[in-house]
Amino acid sequence: MPLANSGSKKVSMNRCAWLRWKGLYIQVETAPENDYSNDSAMWCHHTYKCVGPDGKVVDQFECSPARSCYEQL
Repeated sequence: MPLANSGSKKVSMNRCAWLRWKGLYIQVETAPENDYSNDSAMWCHHTYKCVGPDGKVVDQFECSPARSCYEQL
């Protein structure tokens, strides 16, 4: 049974494959296109930092096809 999260948000399928956040590592039943935790601590799996290889901040909106380091999910 999926856990309800009142702070849930729908994540765009245009999200970069390299974007990571803590909620990805919590084992609960959810659909993969759904929700990330309400945690704003995100990082790039290329750099393991809050900035991508292009030196720009990473988040669910900034990591888009407009960036040179973007890779579709």
